[in-house]
Amino acid sequence: MMRSFLLVVALMANLAALAQAISIKEADGWLESAYVTWTPVDEAERYNVYYSGEGTADQKIDDQLIRSYGTYFRADILGLKSGSYTIKVAAVINGDEGSASTTGPINVTAHDRTGFAFSESYTPGAYEIDGTPKSGAVILYITENTKDSISMEVTGASTNPCVGLQMIMEGFKKGADSRPLIIRLVGQITDLSYMDKGDIVIENKNNASSYITMEGVGDDAVADGWGIRVKNASNVEIRNIGLMNCNSDEGDNIGLQQGNDHIWVHHCDFFYGDAGSDSDQAKGDGALDCKKSTYVTFSYNHFWDSGKSNLLGLSEGTTEGLFITYHHNWFDHSDSRHPRVRYYSAHVYNNFYDGNAKYGVGSTLGSSVFVEANYFRNCRYPILTSMQGSDVFDESDQANDYSDKPTFSKEDGGTIKAFNNFMTGERRFVAYGDDSYPNPTVDFDAYVASTRNETVSSSVVSARGTNTYNNFDTNSAVMYDYTPDTPEQARDKVVELSGRMNGGDFQWEFNDAVDDTDYNVNTALKNALTSYQTNLVSVQGDGENNDSGGDGGSGDGDGDEITGDLVHNFTTSGTESAYFSIMGNLSDSKGTVTYAGLTLTQCLKMESSTSITFTITGEAELTLVFNEDFNGRLKINGAEHTVSSGVLTKILAAGDYEITKGDVANLYLISIDYADDGGGDDGGDDGGDDGSEGNSPLISEPTVGFAVYPNPFTHYLNLSTEAPILDVTIYTLTGRKVMFASGHTESIDLGDLIRGTYLVSVRTESRTFRELILKQ
Repeated sequence: MMRSFLLVVALMANLAALAQAISIKEADGWLESAYVTWTPVDEAERYNVYYSGEGTADQKIDDQLIRSYGTYFRADILGLKSGSYTIKVAAVINGDEGSASTTGPINVTAHDRTGFAFSESYTPGAYEIDGTPKSGAVILYITENTKDSISMEVTGASTNPCVGLQMIMEGFKKGADSRPLIIRLVGQITDLSYMDKGDIVIENKNNASSYITMEGVGDDAVADGWGIRVKNASNVEIRNIGLMNCNSDEGDNIGLQQGNDHIWVHHCDFFYGDAGSDSDQAKGDGALDCKKSTYVTFSYNHFWDSGKSNLLGLSEGTTEGLFITYHHNWFDHSDSRHPRVRYYSAHVYNNFYDGNAKYGVGSTLGSSVFVEANYFRNCRYPILTSMQGSDVFDESDQANDYSDKPTFSKEDGGTIKAFNNFMTGERRFVAYGDDSYPNPTVDFDAYVASTRNETVSSSVVSARGTNTYNNFDTNSAVMYDYTPDTPEQARDKVVELSGRMNGGDFQWEFNDAVDDTDYNVNTALKNALTSYQTNLVSVQGDGENNDSGGDGGSGDGDGDEITGDLVHNFTTSGTESAYFSIMGNLSDSKGTVTYAGLTLTQCLKMESSTSITFTITGEAELTLVFNEDFNGRLKINGAEHTVSSGVLTKILAAGDYEITKGDVANLYLISIDYADDGGGDDGGDDGGDDGSEGNSPLISEPTVGFAVYPNPFTHYLNLSTEAPILDVTIYTLTGRKVMFASGHTESIDLGDLIRGTYLVSVRTESRTFRELILKQ
């Protein structure tokens, strides 16, 4: 009777929880995306979010798009074609989906796909022209927790699976994998364990059938401390990312380094990088530079007091075949290079120049630049051609000074055609032939056209180099179709739409009275950037930060009740593990399992070909988690064992083990808990006074040909091997990679690691050594 009564009470409590309605706070559409926020629901384990519209009904979104911000939750939906949508949100309580709340109609608009990146019928990136993902697109979610453990099988890669974002990119570098790839950054992503000279490098060997998009989710995706470099790549799109505090070797927030075509960078926020070694790098090196690349569009980006915004061209040595478009960018109190051009045919239109202390557009080395319908507000020198006009004019002497005065370059000039630009507050601008200035057909800043389609005569030449304008903008075989806004329309549109979604999560107000003319580092802005911390609390399904509870807490990542020394979660780690050798196929369509505070959505299918092998160094309890209704058989070292209600626990002695199929089943999690875990995750305190490791079974016996010392350690870990070390990787006991170092590394600084037990994997040319280590 008591049991029945308790069951009724539990059922009533569950029904009461399910009855809680979702309270939607805000919902709106943006460019090919939409979002919704809501108040947390008490007892909610997770949330399901669906969208409908434009031929789609109740399409469920990925877990990683659902995030907690403490007092509210937010979900973003990406890859939508323009049109009207509704979003439905439901809480999941005790495994059951409760009543849903639905937004009103949400309007989604299309991106502005204009510029040279779209020439020759190309659509850069892994989205179609209508904004939806290309057929067969693979979507990867990069969070602060998954940035080093994310894995993918990449066709043609030197080693598979590729683990970590940069290793995945190096797989695509081979150019053999033509699946469209969408990389979605969620939240604030700091330096990754393995990068290429401080950058994530995007390459695909110019495979014309390869399409790559790197994008941010929502309004708060940040690449903090690292840059993005593009080289030898085709069809790449980068969008909706904030880039700050970059300290890579190259120094550029985003840099198109060499050999690229059809690249589109848009709706990004460019903030200060770390100071470089040169005097003009106090705000970092380049914000968004382009070299030896063609058919490029940079649009709707927001440059926040950048020192050197856009270097274009370096050592190309030719003016042929180099095309780029800059449109609807906000140069917000940035100093110079908007852009600074060598060699290229560049279309610069509908940008907002807002309080620029040095200059706007600069042309050198035979470049042809069409500067059209831009809004210049208090830009000191809006348009310059090197070694002539305002670039060399010394106002104090009222004469040209070719030695000390050049504002931005001593190189030969290019030619600028200007039309329909609005300028106010400028220091000086000289139009070709303007008799208000001396020698105006030699010392001019730009040729001002009377109509947009006017061709520039070959008699208009640069003072240095006698270079002429190539009239690319009136050449129908080269130029694309576009409809420019008026300068005033462009200014308003830029302020509304440039940078990340809805202006991004970082807000700053410049003081025009000071910042319009000051090109020094804004100390307050610099401090705000270096101390920036995301408001993101957790990401649904993110493994190590997986609490979707009503209070928006961050959780402990591995579930409050999992005490195993070795834990493998197939939802977060797939088949990649430092401890278990796993062979088999994964699935994310076999249902959801809730276990020990974790929501498990991906499993390993137990089939005839499935095998899991591992070694334990002392007596331990093995726990295997399956679907909750699974009652069947499983084999351990060939012997059958019975699973009851989806869980198998078994005490094992030290030794080698293999798990194989008994009945068809789905395995979601493995846990091994040693009987004596003195070397557990909290670092323990069982070592002897002499620094010995005590009797912990987690500290392995010495391996022949390999030594690691001291162990336990406090700061530096020393390694000794029989052959030179190629690389060293440190893993947590849940299989998450926390450090990677390549080269002949015999001593590693691990002072930043928290106390606990880790696995060190040391690779030489002949073999790989693994050892459990204890950080005290």
